[in-house]
Amino acid sequence: MVLANLTSRPAFLLLGLTDGTDVHPLLFLLFLGIYLVNALGNLSMVVLVRSDGALRSPMYYFLGHLSLVDIGFTTVTVPRLLAGLLHPGQAVSFWGCFAQMYFFVALGITESYLLAAMSYDRAVAVCRPLHYAAVMTPGRCSALVAASWAVAHLHSLLHTLLISELSYPCAARVRHFFCDMTVMLSVATSDTSAAQTAIFSEGLAVVLTPLLLVALSYARILVAVLGVRSAGGRRRAFSTCGAHLVAVSLFFGSILSVYFRPSSAYSARYDRLASVVYAVVTPTLNPFIYSLRNKEVKGALKRGLRWRAAPPRGVRAGMDSLASQE
Repeated sequence: MVLANLTSRPAFLLLGLTDGTDVHPLLFLLFLGIYLVNALGNLSMVVLVRSDGALRSPMYYFLGHLSLVDIGFTTVTVPRLLAGLLHPGQAVSFWGCFAQMYFFVALGITESYLLAAMSYDRAVAVCRPLHYAAVMTPGRCSALVAASWAVAHLHSLLHTLLISELSYPCAARVRHFFCDMTVMLSVATSDTSAAQTAIFSEGLAVVLTPLLLVALSYARILVAVLGVRSAGGRRRAFSTCGAHLVAVSLFFGSILSVYFRPSSAYSARYDRLASVVYAVVTPTLNPFIYSLRNKEVKGALKRGLRWRAAPPRGVRAGMDSLASQE
């Protein structure tokens, strides 16, 4: 009986980025290019942080984890988006759909808490530079990252279980390019009021907490920067913080506009557009906004490229020795 219940679960039909059945090769090439840039940028950051001794500060520790999350965040959704652009109406199993939902929500919440940890790190560096090493210890940084992952997965597990227990019609048409919470609630045939109440209340607390931490951190940074007498120092600080705030605003703004609004205001077209912003665009911009504009990262990247172009001195000496023996 249990096996019969597992195998009788309904499948879903993902309609993709658009509702029609037309093939979109140009959109396919566009999103494929964005995905490759995302993978290249974030993988480069992960490799640099792991391999270069100059990038051992807490900021780069958080950046490495953020890049790792961004790779997974886009990989959960973009491949199916690409498949839907060439072959509209992709069928997905019940368990495949909710597995995708689980990892998407978990990675998205992890990213929001990592952004909060990074903003706290910057606030300590700007406002308490003499105490920075004592505050941002390796143990505290590891605890912040571990807490980000733990809270995100518990939150995702709760939401996925609540939504998966609802009833769905067979071969339900999902007007999205992945199994998102809002669209799954819209196609459910059973009463969703209890699930919506739990998701809205608990989810609002989980999402607003990192957003509040980010806002408080950047408010402290702003107050500290305004107290700097040097115009050049203020300009550099505003340039860096401004780029960070753009990325944070895009990420949190699009999430809040999708997940925390009345169900009567649901719009499939708007949800898909906003999802592209926080699930595809923002993770692609993060490595360039947070790191590739940084002199230390540029220096590490140049050192890595020089190492690949010319072998280390010891390796080169060994090669010369072998050549002389011949």
